[in-house]
Amino acid sequence: MQRGRLVLWLGGAMLAPTAAHAARIVAVRVWPAADYTRVTIESDGALQAKSFMVDDPPRFAVDISGLQLASTLKELVGKVQADDPNIANIRIAQNSADVVRLVIDLKKPISPQVFTLAPVAAYQHRLVFDLHPTYATDPLAELIAQRMAETPSASPKPSTAPTPPRPSSPASPSKTTSATDPLGELIAKKEATEPAKTSARPTKNAPPDIKPDSKPDIDREPHFGESPPPSQRSATDRLIIVALDPGHGGEDPGAVGPGGTQEKDVVLQIARRLRDRINAAEVKGNPMRAYLTRDADFFVPLDVRVEKARKVQADLLISIHADAFFTPNPQGGSVFALSTKGASSAAARWMAQKENASDMVGGVKAQDSSVQRTLLDMSTAAQIRDSLSLGGNLLGEMGRVGKLHKPKVEQAGFAVLRAPDIPSVLVETAFISNPEEEARLKDPAYQNRLADALMRGISRYFAQNPPLARHRNRS
Repeated sequence: MQRGRLVLWLGGAMLAPTAAHAARIVAVRVWPAADYTRVTIESDGALQAKSFMVDDPPRFAVDISGLQLASTLKELVGKVQADDPNIANIRIAQNSADVVRLVIDLKKPISPQVFTLAPVAAYQHRLVFDLHPTYATDPLAELIAQRMAETPSASPKPSTAPTPPRPSSPASPSKTTSATDPLGELIAKKEATEPAKTSARPTKNAPPDIKPDSKPDIDREPHFGESPPPSQRSATDRLIIVALDPGHGGEDPGAVGPGGTQEKDVVLQIARRLRDRINAAEVKGNPMRAYLTRDADFFVPLDVRVEKARKVQADLLISIHADAFFTPNPQGGSVFALSTKGASSAAARWMAQKENASDMVGGVKAQDSSVQRTLLDMSTAAQIRDSLSLGGNLLGEMGRVGKLHKPKVEQAGFAVLRAPDIPSVLVETAFISNPEEEARLKDPAYQNRLADALMRGISRYFAQNPPLARHRNRS
């Protein structure tokens, strides 16, 4: 009997570590979007997984080892939404004694990414499946197609923002189109039915007390506020694209107000309101279109936000956020531009570090940071100068609808502002950590006033800096 008890005790001692170290599933999430669908399995210990694709019908299978099928994991099945553009269904079963198999039935071919994330912020260990469509749509082609689909006789709706005064002494630019450029075809049709338009290029009026980091490169292409050489002058009758970048999203909620309001939600609402105003506006007869880096609740890495704006060849990029601090006292809006040499203040440096950390919170697969370094190296003084001018116009209009935290545009090394060829600013609409400002950010009426102010700032910027003609290539 004693020997029997000893064997059982040893057996228990040998089995105990395995049970003690088995990972426990604490949460499962599905984030559907047209760009990609993310599936996240969060656990109190690291998980190991192997995955493979099955083509006909398209399925994605994942074997998770060292795991027992539990009710929390089964909740994934019910989290698939009917309108998910990528996932049709999820099936889960215990494939062997210590392996759980997930089979994801797909609506279209996908290119999966499977990776793990170490604990960060409020999250424990995460096993992530990012399901990207194999054949992604071309966002620039979609914007052009939307404009081409409009009836030629239809006039754009008037902008809610007041029309800035037109500059004097207009100069007549030459007209150029490209037979292989869809936008060129649109311009040709527009010119055939409307009188020729003229535009002026006034002297740039940069905000006071704001200086770029360095001297401009004399070999660069002219920026938006300069008069190009005669050989480069061409028509400005073209689609003007403003990239709107609602911060955070999906796994990354951003800042959270004392009442539970999440930054990712209110900034998306504001961006949609601003989008509607941009789409109804024009610049000296040129139609405007807004492009959102995300139009749903999903995570977008910072470098992908920059890449998206560059892919549609945006004329401006405005990243929209809602600030937060450790105490409820700070309040007011702010505007930031890029700096390649250092932050303009300790607060700006802290803000950039906080925003740049969103990649870790949202969950980015570990990768070489050379892309970000290259973009930063490519950023020119011209881009920064134009960004400061844009920021000054936005800040001036924001001050008409709410308090300002700082009276001038600040600068820091924000990763999302590193597009070398696009004037880019980050707008902190208000301090969501302040109870009064949190309430305003949730108020549709205030969101409308703020969107109106940002639209006025954009209009005034373009009045000072008429966009140069551009052939938009979709390659």
